[in-house]
Amino acid sequence: MRPEILFPYYTSLTSLKGVGPKIAPHLIKHTGPYVRDLIFTLPSQLIFRPVTRIADARPGQVQTILVTIGSYQKAAGKGPQRVVVYDDTGQMQLTYFHAIRGFELQHPVGEQRWVSGRVESFGSNLQINHPDYVVPLNRQEDIPLFETVYPATAAVSSRLMRRFVEAGLNLVPSLPEWLDATTLQRLNISSFSESLRAAHYPTAENELSPEFSARMRLAYDEALAHQLAMKSRKQHRQASEALVIDRQVWAQHAIDALPFRFTNAQVRALTDIRADLRSGFRMNRLIQGDVGSGKTLVALMAMIDVAEAGHQSVMMAPTEILARQHYEKSLPILEKLGISTVLMTGRDKGKERESKRSAVANGDAVMVFGTHAVFQEGVDFKSLHFCVIDEQHRFGVGQRQKLFLKGESVHYLSMSATPIPRTLALTQYGEADLSVLDEKPAGRQPIHTAVIPRARLADVFQRLRSAIAAGSQAYWICPLVEENEESDLIAVEARHASLQEALGREIGLVHGRMASQDKEEVVARFASDELPLLCATTVVEVGIDVPNASIIIIEQAERFGLAQLHQLRGRVGRGAAQSACILLYDLPLGNTAKARLELLRTTEDGFIIAEMDWKLRGEGDILGARQSGFPAYRFVDPDKHADLIVMAAKEAQYIIEHEDRLPVERRKALDVLRHLFDWRPDISDKAD
Repeated sequence: MRPEILFPYYTSLTSLKGVGPKIAPHLIKHTGPYVRDLIFTLPSQLIFRPVTRIADARPGQVQTILVTIGSYQKAAGKGPQRVVVYDDTGQMQLTYFHAIRGFELQHPVGEQRWVSGRVESFGSNLQINHPDYVVPLNRQEDIPLFETVYPATAAVSSRLMRRFVEAGLNLVPSLPEWLDATTLQRLNISSFSESLRAAHYPTAENELSPEFSARMRLAYDEALAHQLAMKSRKQHRQASEALVIDRQVWAQHAIDALPFRFTNAQVRALTDIRADLRSGFRMNRLIQGDVGSGKTLVALMAMIDVAEAGHQSVMMAPTEILARQHYEKSLPILEKLGISTVLMTGRDKGKERESKRSAVANGDAVMVFGTHAVFQEGVDFKSLHFCVIDEQHRFGVGQRQKLFLKGESVHYLSMSATPIPRTLALTQYGEADLSVLDEKPAGRQPIHTAVIPRARLADVFQRLRSAIAAGSQAYWICPLVEENEESDLIAVEARHASLQEALGREIGLVHGRMASQDKEEVVARFASDELPLLCATTVVEVGIDVPNASIIIIEQAERFGLAQLHQLRGRVGRGAAQSACILLYDLPLGNTAKARLELLRTTEDGFIIAEMDWKLRGEGDILGARQSGFPAYRFVDPDKHADLIVMAAKEAQYIIEHEDRLPVERRKALDVLRHLFDWRPDISDKAD
């Protein structure tokens, strides 16, 4: 139940003076339904309105001047209305491009007025176009010396926002302190309520910065509330009983039969997973590893443990190509062990689909590989106890939940091939246990990366012809599917045509607008070496493993994200041959783009690349979608507040472990914090 002290924070915006039936829908859409949402919307700019005289006014700056109305100059037709004003140092004009009814009556000639706005030069004269303020002599206080600018819409102006925010701040009470003295001293911050008010009333530009102490306090509180919610969910999940699985004989046979040894990182990850499986509590673990680090094989060994215990497991992938790859690479290992398995995709129809569903329902199929098809209605498991989800950020929470509900207290393992900074790991995966694969299997050849201007395209064509003639296979990656007038990006269909002409033979074409079956057929032909070259968009970013492919050419590489370029480069270097990645770029190349491509050229370490991507691009597109994985933060800037998030995670863990021993007043205050930010843990039976 929400603490009573927060009731004013959760009062409807319609209770504020001026928020009537016309403005309310627009304001609620803009900020949210509650007073809390309104006062959690911070100003984005600060206007300083110093008082000056006409002779001292500086063009290009906002200033406030006491003037006398001199005369009105009415233009003919629809021209602007000009008001000549003066003081004892000179004169200037106020210009209105749309005449204001009654203005002359409100501000008659000869009376003094305070005017404020941006002063501009117009020929040899000074003018203010549409002044922000024109007020009588006795109302100077109506013009703030420091004026905050809020995010606005067509229906809700910044000035309205400022008025409503002030009313909201006056409505809500101060809140009890939930941070301990050590944290307050370490961060050198004031109370939450003082900080919220200071953030709304800055007196200098630097006070709008995320590093300003008031904003740091708000960000820390928000991060702490979020971390408390995630760690509470993790604590609940760890207390949720699950089937004990403690079998390793079959998997050991499989490992012994492999033509290579597990890396130390793979051994550690499998040990972590097995400890979870035999703990008696539900697993929620993430394997994070670079391209080619062997995540899928580790997950497969855990699935074999589950099969040996007599239960079912499923591995779900976001694309049919990736699901089929997992299935086909696992099949030889599973067949030797006598483990029955099926592949379920959206392509299954009629009798084939019903046959697979029946095998899953009666337990004949012990392992299931598939796409979204595995969590559809009509797919029932006899004894599902282990779910593996590859590239889990590509699935929604609801989609994953549908899969978990097909078993009872299902163990959950997710995999991500996108190395991510620690801050993102804490925010997206904070309630999961983490295993990192930071080694690559022995024998992997380094990939030579070259950065070449697209002006040398003829040279690249010639090198490609020579390599293909010598038996190599290659990828050619383009940004768009077809040419359009709004973009100068190279279309994959146009490039495909030019490559076929240059090579004089058939090459493959794959893009996102093709039907799944057509894509599968082209990829299968490429994988079986029928096609020497695959011209594609980024649909090949994950899920295509062709060891004989040793060259990848990425056109207009400066248009791609660092993490995406790294993923694409990972399509090669999977066989014994020396591999190459050629990054083609257009001139001129900006400094940031140059730094990103240079980083790709000098390192293959995905974790280093992710950290640099973070620094170069801030909150950018690290996982392929803007802010992917981040919660809907109000105050936290994941880039600028990275250290705060780490600190909040540690404090949240301490609070969760010691909350029963904390003073009663602090426990109550922490409950206020949780409800204030609405990061309350959902401890229903969710594995996600």
